[in-house]
Amino acid sequence: MVVNYSNDYDVKCQLDTCKTYPVITDSDRGEMFCGGCGLVLVQNIADISHENNGYTQEEYMKFARTGPATSLTMHDKGLSTVIGIDKDSTGKALSSKTKFEFNRLRTWDQRSKSRKTSTLSKAFTLLHGMKTKLGVSDNVVENAAYIYRKVVNAKLTRGRTMSSLVSAALYAACRENNIPRTLDDIASVGNVERRILSRDLRTIIKKLGLNLNQYDTTSFISKISNNMNLKEKTKRDACDILKRCENEMITAGKHPVAQAAASLYIACILNGEKISQKKFSIESGVSDVTIRNRAVLIKKTLKILDDEDSECHSNLL
Repeated sequence: MVVNYSNDYDVKCQLDTCKTYPVITDSDRGEMFCGGCGLVLVQNIADISHENNGYTQEEYMKFARTGPATSLTMHDKGLSTVIGIDKDSTGKALSSKTKFEFNRLRTWDQRSKSRKTSTLSKAFTLLHGMKTKLGVSDNVVENAAYIYRKVVNAKLTRGRTMSSLVSAALYAACRENNIPRTLDDIASVGNVERRILSRDLRTIIKKLGLNLNQYDTTSFISKISNNMNLKEKTKRDACDILKRCENEMITAGKHPVAQAAASLYIACILNGEKISQKKFSIESGVSDVTIRNRAVLIKKTLKILDDEDSECHSNLL
């Protein structure tokens, strides 16, 4: 009787005449059989040997036992069917009749692909372009592709554009991975209106039951300060101001980007960096009026600016 084993391969033949014979392992076939009677004792042995290192293309093609990893960002997950060049296994050219048959096979292979496959291919091409422009990591794009596939399976694509759904999936993936990207950033890169992006995002959250956490406001402080080349001490002071605001509970219901920009603006005043509210407004994408209102509230609540700093503040305005 053949038995499937996962890890324990300490087996022996049960016949009395075979107890003196060793158990032979065939690594190529993945089997273990008795050396006396030839009875197969174990089959489907898992290959746990290490990969051979290949330092040239020829060695890689010769030693590699596995292909590239599958990915959700490919329309076929990396398991595509490719009909090769017009040569046989020995490298000789095929006859004209065989070439014609293979050309027909390529044509029908292309025509037989479903509409869903071609749509996914276009969507993920757009997703990779947005990834390059936004500078997000591969795991975020993988998560976005997973969300978009769920959107397609839930049949939410009818009446909605592909670019808006891909942008909404990417924004949801950024929220899940705490990557500071605003709706305006995603809408600008995806070439969609912010209103449409917000509408499709609400639909995806409702239909798929996504639970998106709020952004960590300190991540926006790092993003804005790095883009404006601010001092490290200014960044740390802004984080301290933001933490004190959270302890005073004045951040609830406020725009996180505006709160981060206002904290950075006050930190710049305290550290002598003369940067106007208009520059913070351009960099953060929030109006200077909103930043001014948030800064006034922070100064009034925390009482962190004295008369001299107030004079500097008025000069910057």
